[in-house]
Amino acid sequence: MVICLCNVLTHQQIAAAVAAGADRPHDVYAACGCQAQCGCCTRTILEMVRAGAGAATR
Repeated sequence: MVICLCNVLTHQQIAAAVAAGADRPHDVYAACGCQAQCGCCTRTILEMVRAGAGAATR
């Protein structure tokens, strides 16, 4: 599913960036070779980062 319409970032791409160590939305964008445009997806990306961080500490 596409999460970021401006950069056409999918859930899988974001999850891979988080798994590779991205711990902020800025890091996710950088890992995907782009940057935030309108910012509408930032909250969703942050939730994914937090969920990924929680999964790593379990």
